Amino acid sequence: MSKLRIVLADDHALLRAGLAVLINAQSDMEVVAQASTTDEAMAAVTDTQPDVLVLDLTMPGGSSVKAIEGLRQQCPQTKILVLTMHDDPAYLRSTLAAGSSGYLVKTASDAELLSALRTVAQGRKAINLSLSSDEMQTVLGAVANKTGHSGPAVLSEREQEVLQLLARGHTNQKIADKLFLSVKTIETYRSRIGEKLGLRDRAELVTYAMKVGLLGKDEII
Repeated sequence: MSKLRIVLADDHALLRAGLAVLINAQSDMEVVAQASTTDEAMAAVTDTQPDVLVLDLTMPGGSSVKAIEGLRQQCPQTKILVLTMHDDPAYLRSTLAAGSSGYLVKTASDAELLSALRTVAQGRKAINLSLSSDEMQTVLGAVANKTGHSGPAVLSEREQEVLQLLARGHTNQKIADKLFLSVKTIETYRSRIGEKLGLRDRAELVTYAMKVGLLGKDEII
C-alpha cells in the first residue's frame, strides 16, 4: 500500500521536526518535504505533488489564504490541512472558502492530527475548532454560499457512517451490532450528530443525508 505523501509548512523548525517524527512513525504516511515560508510551501507542493499539505496560517512570505487559492488551482489533487494557533471562526471561514480541506488548532492532540490527515486525504473535511453547533453551521453556510457547494464537513468519518445508518432506519442496537460498538456509544454519536448539525428527528437526518450524498432515495427503509 502506498503511503500518504505529506508536506509540512511552518516557520517554527522545532514544530516541523516534531511533526515529521510523528508522521514518519506511521506505517501509512511519510513527510516528503518541509517549508518555512509560503513561497517555499508552494514550491514544495509543486515539486513533490503530495497528497496533503499541512499549512500554518502565519508564515513569512505572504498570505497563506492566497497560497491556498493558488495551490488549489495549480495542484488540485493536493489536500490542504490548516494547522494554526488561531481558534477563530473568521479564519476557518476564509481558509475553507479558499479551498482548504481541514482546520486544526495547534492545541489538538497527536491522534487528532493523524486522524485529520487521513480524513482530508480521503476527500473529507476535518475541522477542530471550539465552536457551538450554531456557530459551526453559520460558518459552513457562509462557505457553502460562497463556493456553491456543501458537504458533511463537520462530521468525522465514523459520525458520517452512523448518520448514514440512522437515516436508513436502523435502530441503535442494529448499528451497534454492525459497527461492533456498544449501544451507549451509538447513542453518544447520535447525540453528537444532532448537536453538530442541529437535526432533531429522523426526517431531518434523512433529508440531510440525501442532500450531502450519504443516502439515496432507494436506501430509505
